[in-house]
Amino acid sequence: MADVNFSFSPASTPRLENEQGEPPLYELIELFFFAYRDFVADPDHALEAYGFGRAHHRVLHFVDRNPDLTVAELLDILKITKQSLARVLKDLVDQGFILQREGREDRRQRLLTTTVKGKQLAVELATTQSQRIARALAEAGLTGPELAQRFLFAMVDPDGRTEVARLISGNVTKGDKIRGEKR
Repeated sequence: MADVNFSFSPASTPRLENEQGEPPLYELIELFFFAYRDFVADPDHALEAYGFGRAHHRVLHFVDRNPDLTVAELLDILKITKQSLARVLKDLVDQGFILQREGREDRRQRLLTTTVKGKQLAVELATTQSQRIARALAEAGLTGPELAQRFLFAMVDPDGRTEVARLISGNVTKGDKIRGEKR
């Protein structure tokens, strides 16, 4: 990979503005990037022991939070292709973190559930991330997660908020469709 060497100084960076004449929110954009980088770093480190990455974490998280989730529902949640999911899901099933079985009414469906081992790892990863969130809320002087939840929810595209609200409230059940992109 080639090295790309360049530097920006605030004085040499052109000032770009939106329609209202306001400059982009660079500091917030960068803070969002760095916060996400550090938010996933703790789980990334724990997952290395299993040879897993972030995709494994996402799959494990949503399957654990939504027992009997179908593969189709998981694809809609993650907005990834079947091919991308297949390799990750195979790793998790082969190593005993996720159980995959046929649907009750439709045998073509594949229902996903975490095993005891999978639930333990999912909880370990969520606990680590919860501790980081709690520390950040306390440092910011927030007494609870409500303000952060409202901000993050407002970051979700308006046409997807109903589905996201249902998903994070734990109300996704077999047969529910999370509106997503066509694959």
